[in-house]
Formats: sequence, C-alpha cells, structure tokens
Amino acid sequence: MAVFKLEPAFKDYIWGGTRLRDDFKKKCDFDKIAESWELSCHKDGPSTIANGEYKGLTLAEYIEKAGKSVLGTDCEKFENFPILIKLIDAKDNLSVQVHPDNDYAQRVEGEYGKTEMWYIVDCDEGATLLYGFKDTISKDEFAKRIADNTLLEVTNAVPVKKGDVFFIQAGTLHAIGKGILIAEIQQNSNTTYRIYDYGRVGKDGKPRELHVDKAKDVTDLCPAKSYPETPVEKYDGYTSKLLSSCDYFTTYAVDVNTKAEFDADEKSFLSLLILEGECTISADDSVSAKMGDSIFIPAGTGKVTVDGKCKAILTKV
Repeated sequence: MAVFKLEPAFKDYIWGGTRLRDDFKKKCDFDKIAESWELSCHKDGPSTIANGEYKGLTLAEYIEKAGKSVLGTDCEKFENFPILIKLIDAKDNLSVQVHPDNDYAQRVEGEYGKTEMWYIVDCDEGATLLYGFKDTISKDEFAKRIADNTLLEVTNAVPVKKGDVFFIQAGTLHAIGKGILIAEIQQNSNTTYRIYDYGRVGKDGKPRELHVDKAKDVTDLCPAKSYPETPVEKYDGYTSKLLSSCDYFTTYAVDVNTKAEFDADEKSFLSLLILEGECTISADDSVSAKMGDSIFIPAGTGKVTVDGKCKAILTKV
C-alpha cells in the first residue's frame, strides 16, 4: 500500500463555520468546524490512516511501524514530523496573533516554532486579512496600542481573493479575517500567542486567554515581507505553480485537466490535498479522491499518477 487516504482531526473554535461539513463533506458532529487537521502527527490533533493494512492507526503510529524512511532523507534533519496541514473555515475573525521562532518556542514552550503559508481556497467578496504592520513601530508604541486597544489602527489589512498566497514567517503579526477559507501548510507546532481578540469570551463565558508578554518578545514590529509571485508551469495534462519553499516545506498548486505524474522519490513523502474535483491517485495501488480528501504517499514510492480533473495542493519537505 503506497497511497494512503487520511481522516482529519477537527477543532471547534468559536470563530468557525460549517463549510468544511457543507462543502467538503467532512464527517463531524461539531456545530462549528473551525479547522480540520488533514496531515498531522501533532498530539493535539493527529490524522488517521483510512485505508490499507494500517487503517485505524494514526499517521504517527504508521510512521513508527513502517520506519522513518517513509518520510524521506530530507526529513532526517528533523527530530519530529516536520509539517502540519489544515483546512481553516473562518466564519468570524480570528484573533490577532503571532507565532514564535524555533529558539524561543523550544526554550519557552518545549516545541518548535511556527512558520506557515496560507492559500486562499475561497472567500467572501470584500474579505480581508491582517498581515504585518503598515509601517515599522517601536516596542513602546506596540505595548501602548495593545493596552489601549488601538492596535488595529497600525496593522496592515489586505483584501484577498481566491488563489492568493501569504507566507507568514515566525514573528509576523497576522489574523485571518471572516469569510475566508484557507489551506494552511505550517511547521508541526500548535503554539500561538493571541494579542487581541475583539473582547470575545470562550465557551466558559470568560475572556479568551491572551499572551501579550510573550507576543511582545517575538513580534517583528514592521511590515510583512513581500514575496514575488511565481509563474505557472505547463505540462502535458496539468499545470503547476510553486506557492512557497522554505526549510520546512515546499508547496505547489496543481491543476489537473486530464493526468499528472509526480515522483515520490527517496528524498521526501508527498501530500496531496484535493481542493476541487475528483481523481484517481495511483502508484503500487490506487485510491479515488474527491474535494476535501487528504492523501499521504511515502517517500520511495516512485511514480505517482493522478487521473481526472481536480485542483490540489501538493506538499513535500
């Protein structure tokens, strides 16, 4: 078995909506499905193998049984599984937040930091997200604006459209805005520092926890770095566009019209997250996949064929 379909873990945060159930046919009893963790070995939400001899095991349990070679040689430098892939349905605004880098997170939280990438799967007309600051500010001004609730006056609100990409280096202030559906590829971490949360309360009726002091330690008080858009590469039967590449992941948007071929070589596993359409994914065996499905292909599998008409996010390390 070389093509594994994964079942996600779900999160019902207060800002979530119902699109992951309504549009992506996710099977979950939560009233709100804020996130589905589609490719995850994290203890806070592991994904599960849905087919084959390892069916029912978590992805982490499968890797332990099969051996770390299924991750590829490029993963040998990482102590733990390096990435986490999510679908995020923001019915309401997320908190204004920041993630620490590896050094700070390991020292303070006991896990790695979080650099991430957002791909806008869909959004309401007029939707915006927060991405860094309009201009560089001082630490004193940052502290003052947090204290007097004027932080949003100096943050950078960006209108978004379907297909937009945002690379969010650890330390970048950010917030997903309401009406946005996102595919997020990130480091394998669940460390988030909330700075501002619109005065909302959690399920217990109490204000949600903020992490202001830690955020002051790690936030880059400047505009977010811009990244040039990459060209679409055309192949026989499909197109591919590089979305981002960093030390932790390399991600492509793939649009299959008839057929696509990829190589799951010895260097890295492949992850395919199907965003639109249907397809059959074949290597030593085949699985059918549709909108919302997450596929894991071990390193060393070799040639992988995708037949059908679909749009997907392809990720490797």
